[in-house]
Amino acid sequence: MQERPFSDVSFEKYLDEDKLMGSRCRQCGVLYVPPRPICTRCHATDMTWEKVAVEGRLRAFTCIAVGPPFMTAQGFNRDNPYCTGVVELAEGTRLDARIEGVDAKNPAAITVGQPLRARFVHHADAPRKTTLVFQPC
Repeated sequence: MQERPFSDVSFEKYLDEDKLMGSRCRQCGVLYVPPRPICTRCHATDMTWEKVAVEGRLRAFTCIAVGPPFMTAQGFNRDNPYCTGVVELAEGTRLDARIEGVDAKNPAAITVGQPLRARFVHHADAPRKTTLVFQPC
């Protein structure tokens, strides 16, 4: 695997390749997704890239009806809200992501703890080429 700096840019390049990658501290073993160049637990800078599972569970969520301009441009608004949440990956680390395949108009129907699977949504004409989303499996 090609060595890349531990940055958001590198993380997004891996997403473009349909890979969910994190950084693991070689000193204490903590895994970070998205990656970090410095371990916040032991302050080491000896990190390594690690491919992480694309399966996880929903741990928290919110449904948003008034979003930022780029989400409005994608058609999300008061009549078409979207869901974002905290996903706990199989390795135990957590990350924020958009949740698709759930009814954002009916948050009571969304279940914390439900299993999710990552999907890589590619955009040909957007500055950010790939969006990581999770959906129920």
